[in-house]
Amino acid sequence: MVSQERVNGKQVFPVPGNGACVPENPPVFVWLPMTKDAEQVYECVVWDKQGNVVWRNTVSEHFCVPDEPLPVGTYEWDVQAIGTEFRRGKQSFQVTEKAIVFIRPTLEEVLSGIPKRHPRHLFSKQEIQDIVEKKKPEIDTLKRNIAQAYKDGLPMRPMYHVNESAIPYREYFGRFRDFCDRNLVACALGYALLDDEEAGKFAKKLFLHICDWNPAGPCSLAGPWGDEVGLSCARCFPAVFDLLYPLFTEKERRYAGETVAQYAFQCEQKMSRIHFTSNPGDSHAGRLPAYLGEAALVLWGEGILPEKILTSWLKKALHIYGGIFPHYGGADGSWAEGPFYSTSYTKWYLPFFSAIARYTGKNFLQRPFYRNYARFLLHFGLPDHEIHPFGDGYWCTPDSKEWPGFYAQNPFRTYADLSAIPKAKEFETTLGAPELFSLHLLDVFLPKQHIPDGYQAADIKDAEAFHDGGFVSLHSDHCTPESDLHVVARASKFGPGSHRQPDNGSFAVFYGGTALITPSGYFGRAYGSKHHRQWFNTTKAHNVILVDGVGQSWEDFRHIAGILSCEMSGEKRKAVLALQPSYPMVESYFRTFEMIGRKQIIIEDVISAKEPVSITYPLHMMSKPKVEPEGITEYRNGIKMTIRMEMEAEYEVAFSDKYDVDLNEGEPQEYHVEQPSQYHIYWQTEKKKEHRMKLVIEVGEVDENNT
Repeated sequence: MVSQERVNGKQVFPVPGNGACVPENPPVFVWLPMTKDAEQVYECVVWDKQGNVVWRNTVSEHFCVPDEPLPVGTYEWDVQAIGTEFRRGKQSFQVTEKAIVFIRPTLEEVLSGIPKRHPRHLFSKQEIQDIVEKKKPEIDTLKRNIAQAYKDGLPMRPMYHVNESAIPYREYFGRFRDFCDRNLVACALGYALLDDEEAGKFAKKLFLHICDWNPAGPCSLAGPWGDEVGLSCARCFPAVFDLLYPLFTEKERRYAGETVAQYAFQCEQKMSRIHFTSNPGDSHAGRLPAYLGEAALVLWGEGILPEKILTSWLKKALHIYGGIFPHYGGADGSWAEGPFYSTSYTKWYLPFFSAIARYTGKNFLQRPFYRNYARFLLHFGLPDHEIHPFGDGYWCTPDSKEWPGFYAQNPFRTYADLSAIPKAKEFETTLGAPELFSLHLLDVFLPKQHIPDGYQAADIKDAEAFHDGGFVSLHSDHCTPESDLHVVARASKFGPGSHRQPDNGSFAVFYGGTALITPSGYFGRAYGSKHHRQWFNTTKAHNVILVDGVGQSWEDFRHIAGILSCEMSGEKRKAVLALQPSYPMVESYFRTFEMIGRKQIIIEDVISAKEPVSITYPLHMMSKPKVEPEGITEYRNGIKMTIRMEMEAEYEVAFSDKYDVDLNEGEPQEYHVEQPSQYHIYWQTEKKKEHRMKLVIEVGEVDENNT
């Protein structure tokens, strides 16, 4: 056997593990590289209970999927690096009747289904009338978007790469999204859906204007200046080319199509450079296979690129979305990077999925993750919650000035239908269409997804663990949200890094959607600001301990955690987390959450170390705490929270309204940002080998006089 322990945080997770019940059939077999040879070939073999070979395949990637479902039963699988003695080692797994059966679409099915006419990507000509009739509120918003596009006109070229006094990269790409992701797409949709010639002509002018900028310059997604502008172009250009197809002259069509191709080549190059199928843990790269596939679909038959190249792009996209994707998600629907990022990162690939489903009748959305994603949102992405821990951007809302539209305007769109959970459908309707679409327009007008009969995601419970992403949610009663006491916590196999903080074990508390205990810190001006790196990306900024002043390391992907249990009985909800891997300086660390009725939460930490250690216990909130006879209190939105710390060790407690690194530190005055204030409590103990700490939280409603 060869070690299958990951050596970096971007690698795949080997599955199925020994004794696992696979969530889908045929299952996906995934392993880590066994040699340093990037061209290594592997043989994967599956045996039944009697030792008969039921399937084998030879691949050059680190995953494979059988073509046909396996009969219900118990199996073993192994993989060998051909020409070496390296083996994964036999692992057993089970296929049960509960496994979702999904046969992947083939390249041949896709190619035979591509229509010869345009539009062919987001929808066909025959589907337009039905879309317009059923999306009337969205059409009204689209018309306002088109009017806004006319007001905005054409964008300036980026100059941040050559001119220090030009609009900097961060500000530029935020504004560029308005022109490209919003205005360009809206006008192209207006032309295709509404026969709006004026909108079409403006979209064409805007599209060709951006095409005139060298894709290898500051607009590149592979260059040294940042990839966000290039990502917008790669995301939007295939659909816009398809929607505006009749408006182009032959020369314009070739020019536009070649620009689409250039961005697709860049997607392919980036995927190749990071060895994506072995290292999918790159948040920006996860969307690239879809853009690659979309470019192939709209360029097919245009004579712009050889069919050999287009088929290779399609093959890669189908292979990835039928296999290891989504890396940050799992069968239970959770997303390791947190709800804020999940709402956008589950939108990027929907146009490609929709096209493949129309061409082949096989929809990637039938896979378990997509069917369960709305259930994850109903715990961690609730629209009536003030914030959405965990991860970067937890404070952002759909109309956020900081990242407009990135907390997707209606994250339940598409996924509510997939889950068939009534509450998800209710939120989809409630969120409806905004005043303006900001970033996500390409999924708004897709034809209704066909979902096979007989499937419904499990309805939400008041106590649920999402083991794949690593989250726990405890509600007092999710059916009465106005008085629901809600605790969320993180304990994930995904350690820190990317958009994840070093915060395993951290938690947040809500009552009726009001945030009472929260994460602390923000991006500041942008991802990677001094405040973001030196405060928000530290354990001290979150609600979990430091040991001798040291927390989890944002640099160490091995600082992971696990969920031991999550259960409910009557009015009690309880979850137990194992946090020691995130704290190598202690021998054991367990954190238990217990909710009793609608009023009380008890959080108990039990820590053991070889040598005496001091514990710092941070707690953060968005209203200033007070010291009152019954304990430390917070009053917020007509709610009173009282907290008491009980522990055997001697301790000191300190209060602060300051970050260790100011929100705007190191940023020019003209780019300073404002965010709601946050307040901090720190308990610090004497040194001991054994620590038992109990935080008792009591919550209740108060009148206008806080009584």
